Amino acid sequence: MNDSATDLTLPERAPSLRPVEPDHTARNFRVIALMLAATFVVILNETIMGVAINELMLDLDISARSAQWLTTAFLLTMAVVIPITGFLLQRFHTRPIFISAMSLFSAGTLLAALAPNFEVLLGARVVQASGTAIMIPLLMTTIMTLVPVAQRGRTMGNVSIVISVAPAIGPTVSGIILNALSWRWMFWIVLPIAVVMLIIGIRRVENVTAPKRVPLDVLSVILSAFGFGGLIYGLSRIGESGPADATAAEQATATLPMWIALGVGVLGLAAFILRQLRLQRRDRALLDLRTFRSANFSISLGVMVVSMAALFGTIILLPIYMQQVLGLEPVQTGLLLLPGGLLMGLLAPFVGRLYDRFGPKPLLIPGSAVVSAALWALAMVGESTSPFYLLGAHLLLSLGLAFLFTPLFTSALGSVQPSLYSHASATVGTVQQVAGAAGTALFVTIMSTASAALSSAGATDSAAAAGGIHSAFLIGAFISLLAIVGAIFVRKPADMPAEMPAGH
Repeated sequence: MNDSATDLTLPERAPSLRPVEPDHTARNFRVIALMLAATFVVILNETIMGVAINELMLDLDISARSAQWLTTAFLLTMAVVIPITGFLLQRFHTRPIFISAMSLFSAGTLLAALAPNFEVLLGARVVQASGTAIMIPLLMTTIMTLVPVAQRGRTMGNVSIVISVAPAIGPTVSGIILNALSWRWMFWIVLPIAVVMLIIGIRRVENVTAPKRVPLDVLSVILSAFGFGGLIYGLSRIGESGPADATAAEQATATLPMWIALGVGVLGLAAFILRQLRLQRRDRALLDLRTFRSANFSISLGVMVVSMAALFGTIILLPIYMQQVLGLEPVQTGLLLLPGGLLMGLLAPFVGRLYDRFGPKPLLIPGSAVVSAALWALAMVGESTSPFYLLGAHLLLSLGLAFLFTPLFTSALGSVQPSLYSHASATVGTVQQVAGAAGTALFVTIMSTASAALSSAGATDSAAAAGGIHSAFLIGAFISLLAIVGAIFVRKPADMPAEMPAGH
């Protein structure tokens, strides 16, 4: 009887011998929610300058090519800083990184609001971008660390709201502000929100990752700056030339800075890649490129490049077209772009749930086709295109992009080993920003070059601007066809064979 009693009680006592795992669900939800809100605020500033370009050109006495650097420099700074976050996320706790990011962003916002000239405003945008650059990989790495695989689609849907909708509604926010106030209020209004986020973060963000001591390779930082900086600067100078009556030698001299910048960019990027391949053998790379051993990661990234270039190029061109060609006010421009941004936000969580259930292909293939169709529609614009036509094309573009971003982010990051999450997040962020900067520079350059050619041929300013924007969207439409091809090959990580261990 005693033996029997003992046997019966053992199963009840056994669980008490094992430590009870603490439930961090509430803490994880709180940390991710705060990071999502803060990241939305900082990314909103990527494109908030788009509608203000005309006013900035007049107020600061600068050209359209110079004004677009307020957006391009923001994106370029992020592309240079984001690779460093792979190191930061491994070396430091979550809380101090969050506080540093929001402090930088708040300081840059204050400086921008007070900027007396274009040079100071450009510097302020660089400071803002430094904080924004840290927030994006921090958010993605935290989600990949804390969220179970089965729920990542819906969580990444929320990230898509932040990363795609925030820049999409930037022109709307700035248009509404500029209708009644000066461009400086775009920063004065954002500043208190950023400061509140910083204060809440100081009080509520908890450390959710375990840091480890890793070295920072300064040479890699320098090479990445030359590589990405040279490429984007070179792209922004494409199409520049001397006066129409200049000699061939003068024309060649005028284009020399572009070729030098592109050459420095290509060489810098090549040296950066070789440096990382060497350092990663000892797990000391600034940006570990073993993430690209996953074909799924690489293909997803390729489709993302085309999508981000299309998004940012469109965001900067449509306001210029609406104001310079159609004569719309900034607030009208912003309101016309608002429905597309809202549509992306409403669809993102729904797309995340569809991804968890069906995987990426049923979303990516039609999504990329819709994006391409929208760009072909925008390539048909002329001097008297109806604003409602633009509204419909922008809604179509937003619909397609909504079906692209969540599957791409989730498939890319889920395709690498957990030990490489921070590097994968930094890589995605870097490529995303370089693509956005390249798209902005490329679209504006094509527009400026085509417009100048039409003006020289005797076209009116309105007709020249319309023709330039038509040319830019036409090139974008051709490039978008590449995304359709890439979308066919993206797979859900759960359906893939096991990847090679990170250390091999």
